[in-house]
Amino acid sequence: MYIYNVTITLEPEIETEWIQWMQDDHIPGMLKTGKFLGALMTKVLTDQDLGGPTYSVQYRCQNQEVLQRYYREDAERMRGQSLPFAGKFIAFRTELDVIKEF
Repeated sequence: MYIYNVTITLEPEIETEWIQWMQDDHIPGMLKTGKFLGALMTKVLTDQDLGGPTYSVQYRCQNQEVLQRYYREDAERMRGQSLPFAGKFIAFRTELDVIKEF
């Protein structure tokens, strides 16, 4: 199992609209690419000042090769859908290789 993690810090004024867009449009669109087995959306809770509300979305896929296909075939188009929020968020992407799930 492999996880494509996207951590996003938002300007507070777009939070409600962004959450709705993620739940109704973006995450379902990511799953429709056929590359991901599922997704988990979480809010980051911390005492640290992250600069705004911060969320993590973890997309599960079979392996790194599938994720590389997503990058080649879908990433530019999917990232382009966030244009209405341009300049109002920062995204940090990481890849996680699941060693064992308990």
